Amino acid sequence: MAGRNMLGLLLTNFQDSYIPELTTQRTFSSIPFGAKYRLIDFSLSNMVNSGISKIGVVTKNNYLSLMDHIGSGKAWNLSRRRGGLTFLPPFENTGDKYNSFVTTIDAIRDFIEHSYEDYVLISSSMSVVNMDYQQVMSAHLKANADVTFLYRNRPMSKNPSSETVIFSLDKNQRVNEVLINPRNIDSAACMIKTAIVKKDFLLDIVSDFVSRGKFDFSRDLVQGLVKRCSVYGFEVKGYSAEIDSIQSYFKANMDLLKPEVREELFNMRNPIYTKVRDDMPTKYGLNSSVKNSLVSPGCIIEGEVENSIIFKGVHIAKGAKITNCIIMQDGVIGENTTLNYVVCDKDVVVSPGRMLCGIDSYPVCISKKSVV
Repeated sequence: MAGRNMLGLLLTNFQDSYIPELTTQRTFSSIPFGAKYRLIDFSLSNMVNSGISKIGVVTKNNYLSLMDHIGSGKAWNLSRRRGGLTFLPPFENTGDKYNSFVTTIDAIRDFIEHSYEDYVLISSSMSVVNMDYQQVMSAHLKANADVTFLYRNRPMSKNPSSETVIFSLDKNQRVNEVLINPRNIDSAACMIKTAIVKKDFLLDIVSDFVSRGKFDFSRDLVQGLVKRCSVYGFEVKGYSAEIDSIQSYFKANMDLLKPEVREELFNMRNPIYTKVRDDMPTKYGLNSSVKNSLVSPGCIIEGEVENSIIFKGVHIAKGAKITNCIIMQDGVIGENTTLNYVVCDKDVVVSPGRMLCGIDSYPVCISKKSVV
């Protein structure tokens, strides 16, 4: 079935609590990633590459940076008269239920009902993955499923920073049981917050859950659906990363230093699109040294950089030593500064002679526009 029969819905704010260090002034989906991208670029590009031409971006707050990044959707070929990209702005605040997936869908019911597509692909921006959603649709239709959730088999974290939903599946990939944050399990089929569902079924089930006062996504919706309808899983194979903490964010960025990961994520068959910012080539000083790092254009590198991700417009002064770090756009690192396992948000200034050190499991994070 062609992607044109799928409506895309991107939820952009509902994971803000996962990485508060980077979401005080932006949505979760607009967190910078991989030297030039934003997290939303992966889900949005996957939808476009799968033939989905109508996408609703659901926002709640702090969404100006997201709007600036996406604009009219031209970079994703979504600037068009029919379909294309639609921002769905904040709706009425209903207290704790405001963050609810069920309430969100109910609030944008008109947008969904007036779309001609028969199926809805719902995705967060938590997943860094390159995949074809047409494969998911084919499996969904073949199984005659009511809902198909994406999952991947991975080790379970001993101290999960967010809610982990795992599936018990039979040999046909039908979900028999749903567990939330289970203990004493080494690895499991962990749900990715992406699903395909028929539009009419989605609206009916949301109305039913609202009438019963059930709003929790995992405990009410996912577990409730398994008991009353046909729920299937689709395994995501190959490289993928779920961003749900500063630790997983840091690790996913560091994974990009591996050639095999870059080759899988950024391939010419299914490119990952992003907003283009034109810059001059990066300038390297006579005594500079760069090893195993990603460095964007527009930088001035006069010090030493190793195992790091450097965004556009960064200035690393003489004598500075940057190791295992993420330095976001337009950061300034002063002379004779030493940084190790540090995440610097946009426009951060680190004064000369400073020394900051974290560890791989707990990197130091410096908030946007800070002066250290």
